[in-house]
Amino acid sequence: MSRVLSIILGGGKGTRLYPLTKERSKPAVPFGGKHRIVDIPISNCINSGFNQIYILTQFNSASLHLHIARAYNFDAFSGGYVEILAAEQTFEHSGWYEGTADAVRKNFLHFKTQKPTHYIILSGDQLYRMDLAEYLRMHEESGAEITIACTPVTRADASGLGIMKTDKSGRITEFMEKPGPTKNIDEWLIPDETRTPAAVNGKDYLASMGIYIFSAKAMEESLNNTLTDFGKEVIPEAISRFNVAAYVYDGYWEDIGTIRSFYEATLDLTSIKPKFNFYDEGRPIYTHNRNLPSSKINQASLDQVNTSEGCVITNATIKRSVIGIRSTIESGAYLEGVICMGADTYETESERRENAGKGIPPIGIGQRCVIRRAIIDKNARIGNDVSIGMGRIPEDGDYGWYHVVDGIYVITKNAVVPDGTVI
Repeated sequence: MSRVLSIILGGGKGTRLYPLTKERSKPAVPFGGKHRIVDIPISNCINSGFNQIYILTQFNSASLHLHIARAYNFDAFSGGYVEILAAEQTFEHSGWYEGTADAVRKNFLHFKTQKPTHYIILSGDQLYRMDLAEYLRMHEESGAEITIACTPVTRADASGLGIMKTDKSGRITEFMEKPGPTKNIDEWLIPDETRTPAAVNGKDYLASMGIYIFSAKAMEESLNNTLTDFGKEVIPEAISRFNVAAYVYDGYWEDIGTIRSFYEATLDLTSIKPKFNFYDEGRPIYTHNRNLPSSKINQASLDQVNTSEGCVITNATIKRSVIGIRSTIESGAYLEGVICMGADTYETESERRENAGKGIPPIGIGQRCVIRRAIIDKNARIGNDVSIGMGRIPEDGDYGWYHVVDGIYVITKNAVVPDGTVI
């Protein structure tokens, strides 16, 4: 019987998601109102029956540790666990993880004691639902030693991804990292024999999803070197040595590793038929159960809005927005295209009075605020009569308590925005 270890790559500094990663690791970034990004790959593993899970990270991991400890507790009979392995010093190595492959290599001493038959490598910043058990079954039936999950993409999308060339049997024969828009890759078209229903509308190339299954032997042999990165080094080298197959995934998949992709994927959750479906009781997305009260909506107008637990929204107008846990939105506020991540705690009345005496607004969004095209990180204090995003958008950059990235305002965690501010 197969024994699978799931390894979620928590990423490095998460610079593409900065400033959301200023005080937390990339997998710990809140997503969808009440979840964290890491909940997506963890839930895919659990729903597929793979409940022995490691998360590899090394930057700003405190909030991730806290979330994992609160959210994922398995009973003693299941044998399941979710553990974080941050970079550590040992007699064999004393430095940071130097890349995705290096992170796995440096943790073999923890993995080998579990005696796995297979490793599945997952990314910590992607949005998808995949039956990983089916993926494993296809891997075993193919006789491959390594299988790479791939998705059909257009020529334009192929420019910035790792592209696979396959033969008629689905075996991968070559790999190209980010070919760019000008390189001729006509010979890399998906063979007619292996095309799937998703290979339509110009999606003629197979891109790596960064999700891999290795037999235990192939994993150890692939990392018996000094190569540091799976996508750029280990996979191209392995194709010349091992039987490497492609598993073509036809479902929705999105890399949410940048501010723009994160913003667009989150707001798509408000669509009537979102590309990513949280409403699947058979395959839920798990997270920390906070036991919060239901949200209280007082004479508000909401259009295409996702609200999480514990919110208090009073006489506000909100359009196409995602409102996170414990959000407080006061009378007269107008929000459009806003991701509000909410708050970690509720303020008491005495705390609000004390802060008011110091000129500090309460946590949440004040009266008569007008906000468009913005991500408001946790515990932000936005005073009354604040205007964000209603005029000319500043150039991308760091403006202190807010950043502009790809024309999207990002209000930083714990930011204090005084009454009457206009940006």
